[in-house]
Amino acid sequence: MSTTQTANKTLEATLAPPTRCKEQRLQQTLSEYRDALHDAFEQDCTTMSATNDVVTPYNLPYQAKDALKSYVPKLHNTYNANELDDEHPLRFVNRAGKFDRDSSREYEICWNVPQPGRGTNFWIPLRLNPEQEGLWDDLLDEESSTKVGELRLQKHRKTWTLHVTVEYEVEDTTNMPENPTRVGFDIGESMLVTGCALQHGTPTKPLLINGNEAKRLRKEMHTTLTRLQERDASEWRVEERFSYYQNRLTDIIEKASRESVEYAQQFENPVIVMEDLAYIRESLDYGKYMNRRLHSWAFARLQGRIEDKARDAGIPVQYVHPQYTSKTCHSCKHIGYRPRQAEFTCKNPDCHVSMFQADINASANIARRVNPWGESLPWKQADDDSPQDGSRCDTATAHRETSETPSQMTLTAYEESEPTASDD
Repeated sequence: MSTTQTANKTLEATLAPPTRCKEQRLQQTLSEYRDALHDAFEQDCTTMSATNDVVTPYNLPYQAKDALKSYVPKLHNTYNANELDDEHPLRFVNRAGKFDRDSSREYEICWNVPQPGRGTNFWIPLRLNPEQEGLWDDLLDEESSTKVGELRLQKHRKTWTLHVTVEYEVEDTTNMPENPTRVGFDIGESMLVTGCALQHGTPTKPLLINGNEAKRLRKEMHTTLTRLQERDASEWRVEERFSYYQNRLTDIIEKASRESVEYAQQFENPVIVMEDLAYIRESLDYGKYMNRRLHSWAFARLQGRIEDKARDAGIPVQYVHPQYTSKTCHSCKHIGYRPRQAEFTCKNPDCHVSMFQADINASANIARRVNPWGESLPWKQADDDSPQDGSRCDTATAHRETSETPSQMTLTAYEESEPTASDD
C-alpha cells in the first residue's frame, strides 16, 4: 500500500533593495520585535499566556506576536537559554506566508510584509535562490500540498534575507530500496560532519570531517570585518572581504557535502538521514558568544548541498527530530549523560556501551530514528541535553581514556586531529 511522506526544508530569498520608506518600516518592526523578545525573556515568561501579556502592548503585527508567544516559552522550557543574542531574526507564524506571482515583473514573486494595524502591509519583491525555484513553484501552486511553516526575516548589513520553512511531499516510501543501509549525519561546529552507517544495527566505519578550518575562518571573518568597520573602511572594501570569506566557506561546504555523499555511496542501498533543520536552528540559543559562533555557520547550506548531491546520486534523504540524539544510547536506547562535550556515557549497567564518542553516538541515533518503510520513529523526552562539564558547544572531540570494553568505538580512536576514521 502506498503511503505519503513529508519533509521540511528552508527556502531562502533576498529582499530586493527596499525604498527608504520600506527600509525604515522593516527596521522599525525588527527593532520592536527584538525589544519585545528581550522583555518577555527577561520577565521569565514560560507560558504563552504570560508572553501574550508582555508582548501585547508592542507595536507589532499579530503574526510576529503569535510567533513570540510560541517561541519565548521554548527558550526557558526546552532550550534552557541563559541569555539572548542581540541579533535574533524577526519571526512570523505561517499566516505571514502571503506571496504573489507575476511573470511580467523583473522579480516574479513578491512577499506581503506584515505590519501592525489594518491596511498597513506592503509588498516587496524577492530574489530567489535559483536552486530552490522548484519548491517555490510548488509553494505557490494552489493544488500543491506544500505548506508554509515559520518565516524568519534577518538583516545582515544592508541585505534582508527571508527564510521560509516549508513542508512538502517526498518520494513514496514504496520506492525506497530493499534492505536499506541507514546513514546518519550529525552536522556540528568542531566536527563539521559526523557520519555513521548502521549495518545489522551496528555503527560501522564512521566518517569524521573536521570543522577547524571553517571555525577559524568564521572567527577571522568576524575579527576582520569588525576592525574594518571600526576604521570606517570604505563599503567596497568591507564587501570585498566579506565575499572572500563567504567564498572560502562555500568551498568547505562543497567539499564536505561531496565527501558525505561519497561516504554514503560505499554502502549498499544507502538512505541518508539528517536532523530536521527547523529544530536545529531553534536549539542554538546558548548566549551571545555561542550564538555568534553557531548562527554564523550555515547549517541550512550544508544540509541543502548534501541533499542536492544525494538526489543527483539517487540516494533518498529523510529528516528526523534531533532532540536528545547525543544523550540517548544508540545500543540500548537508555538515556545516558555527557560528562564532557565529546563523551557519551550510558547509565544502563547491562549495556556493553560504557563510554562512546558523542558525535558518532548522535549520528548513529539519527540513522536509527528513521524507519525507511514508514514514519520516523518516536523520540524520547529526557533531561537537558548539554554536557555535564558546562560547555554548550554543539559538538567537539578530544582525546580521552580508552574504554576497557574492546567491542565498542572509543574516543581515542577519533581524535580531533583526524579528518576521517577507519573501521572499528
